[in-house]
Amino acid sequence: MNLVEKILAKASGKKEVSPGEIVDANIDRAMIHDLTGPLTIEMFKKIGVEKVWDPEKIVMILDHQVPADTVKSAELHFTMRTFAKEQGIRNFYEIGRGGICHQVMPEKGYVLPGEVIVGADSHTCTYGALGAFATGIGSTEMAAVFATGKLWFKVPQTLNFVAKGMLKQPTSAKDLILHIIGQVGVDGATYKAAEFSGPAISKMSIDGRLTMCNMAVEMGAKTGIIEPDAQTIQYVSARSKKFTPLKSDPDAEYEKTFEIDVNKLEPQVACPPSVDNVKPVSEIEGLEINQGFIGSCTNGRLEDLRAASRILKKNKVHPNVRLIVIPASQEIYQEALREGIIEILAKAGAYISNASCGPCLGGHLGVLAPFETCISTSNRNFIGRMGSPKASVYLASPATVAASAVAGKITDPKTMWRS
Repeated sequence: MNLVEKILAKASGKKEVSPGEIVDANIDRAMIHDLTGPLTIEMFKKIGVEKVWDPEKIVMILDHQVPADTVKSAELHFTMRTFAKEQGIRNFYEIGRGGICHQVMPEKGYVLPGEVIVGADSHTCTYGALGAFATGIGSTEMAAVFATGKLWFKVPQTLNFVAKGMLKQPTSAKDLILHIIGQVGVDGATYKAAEFSGPAISKMSIDGRLTMCNMAVEMGAKTGIIEPDAQTIQYVSARSKKFTPLKSDPDAEYEKTFEIDVNKLEPQVACPPSVDNVKPVSEIEGLEINQGFIGSCTNGRLEDLRAASRILKKNKVHPNVRLIVIPASQEIYQEALREGIIEILAKAGAYISNASCGPCLGGHLGVLAPFETCISTSNRNFIGRMGSPKASVYLASPATVAASAVAGKITDPKTMWRS
């Protein structure tokens, strides 16, 4: 069996499973946030069960619209706080104490290799970077998980993406995953698992691996996953209890294997209106922008802020551009302060905000006006995703966004990276 099959077999009490089989899996961890959580709570109460199956296995995080920007969002936050107290859920992250759910979950040790984790958010697949089977589910499904601690899954086929060679900075994990999505399309992995492997993945940081798995859902995947290695063990061991990592059998089967040579991969950009409309940055250099955004559950991590600060240390944000930088968590914010990164970014003219999802979802902190253009490190560029449906969003790595913010137009970061 491959890694995903082994995890689902373990979770469902079976010796082995195969693609297409329906299994009833025990859930190891469940997560909700301030947008999807209130509906989960409403549906849970309709079920009629008084207490959640295990309050220690539930994590609740305020991250999408924080601090509350409207009376409605304040009401949603109130609903979350009240439910956590009623149910004795201690893993509740108030604003200023957590950050974006998909950073807080691994960072605080809620993601363990070999476990099954569900979240009421499509980018829950991020946690596969640590060798877990993690997937996003709907609020109603989550209410059932709250009541029973179980959920059924169809065992997915697995696509194996083998990244050969070495990424050459400033080309990064974001460029690699955009390249892959551009090759297979937004529906190229629908209800399949996307396993990432190969030398380029082995050398990749945990931050980069989280970026890779975060965007697996953008090609339709049920989950993204990376086999745990020594780096994974070290990261998780520093944050959590004992765990049992699983690995694929030597003769594990995959539906299809893709081999990608990353040695000559240049920075990539996903052009509107689709994540798979990917081009090398050289093909669209010179396109003027109004805004840059560095943040979100895809690229708001410390490695990303370091890359941006490397470029902005000797450069200023272009006078016609506004650059918004949002650390993915309070912990990252504090470390960026200690390293002097926040000071570098602020002196360069960037607007720094509190740890949150920010403008990624189009409802908070920096949405776009009609006919404006933004280059963003987030994960979606659909029409209307970040504000006006008449605005345009280009997706790229933190280095490309920082270089573009300096130049006032989409720019290959290589020259500024070396200078």
